[in-house]
Amino acid sequence: MKKVEEYKADPYLATVLNCALWVFYGLPIVHPDSLLVITINATGLAIELFYLCIFFYFSPTPRKVKVGLWLIGEMVFVGIVATCTLLLFHTHNKRSSFVGIICVIFVSLMYIAPLTIMSKVIKTKSVRYMPFSLSLANFLNGVIWVIYALIKFDLFILIGNGLGTVSGAVQLILYACYYKTTPKDDEEEDNHSKANSQLQLSSNLQGQVKGVPV
Repeated sequence: MKKVEEYKADPYLATVLNCALWVFYGLPIVHPDSLLVITINATGLAIELFYLCIFFYFSPTPRKVKVGLWLIGEMVFVGIVATCTLLLFHTHNKRSSFVGIICVIFVSLMYIAPLTIMSKVIKTKSVRYMPFSLSLANFLNGVIWVIYALIKFDLFILIGNGLGTVSGAVQLILYACYYKTTPKDDEEEDNHSKANSQLQLSSNLQGQVKGVPV
């Protein structure tokens, strides 16, 4: 197909910012002994950037500009957070609290971002643009990080990913509700072809009527 159609970049952009902030949170200068947080989120950041590269390549020019501007804005924001953290706070507790609060805010935004897609699912009664694998991955990711947060007693990871678990569960419920009402690709193509045929027939009839002498 080689086009993004109605797919949105919102979840990917939100996840890039979220992963970048958590990578910074896990650094030894901010929150020591958080190697797992760094490795997982660095991997997630690389994957999301790869997704965005594909999305960017197959998007029309207006969307490319929008995605590019958002990415630049996110990089600038992360730079500002890092600078403020290192210059204004001089203990691990203060740094981890400051960055942790910001991370909670943006992990919440990451999990809220699919709301735009969920609203589309409800309006169209179709899950075509909300892939099941992505929804399941979001849910499982939230559950695993909640378990990790409970083991490590990390309140910041617990709050954000608790919301993520709820968001993923809602997506799965919507998928279960609207999966059967989602038209298959073949049906959509047939409907599109029928609509075009009817339009062409109507146009031909109008032309014939106009060509009849009064």
